[in-house]
Amino acid sequence: MGTNISGGLLQEVIQETLLSRCFILQKCDHCNTPFCWSEIYKSFVWTYKPIECNNCGTEHRITILGRLSFVLCTIVPAMIFMNFLSPFDNFILTFVILISILLGGSLLTPFFVKYKGEV
Repeated sequence: MGTNISGGLLQEVIQETLLSRCFILQKCDHCNTPFCWSEIYKSFVWTYKPIECNNCGTEHRITILGRLSFVLCTIVPAMIFMNFLSPFDNFILTFVILISILLGGSLLTPFFVKYKGEV
């Protein structure tokens, strides 16, 4: 009976951490106002600039795990493709697929990037 309780608790933790974070944009730590996809995307594309909440003005900075998730969604899949999965002799086709991987990964990244509010 104890294993059922811990198993249920484990399942609840997995759902809370993994499933609730997938494809949900982050909210402000202070007032729970959700950020726009475009705000998050623009903030990390070039300089990792902070996001300011439109409602309460709290500044949110990207965390180290947020930067790592950007790399894992864009650079790592592109490197894996170029080094191991590129069977094409045609440079243009390989380049188009590589750009598609980078673009697709960067478009998904705002759902996984984590910001932390500063008071």
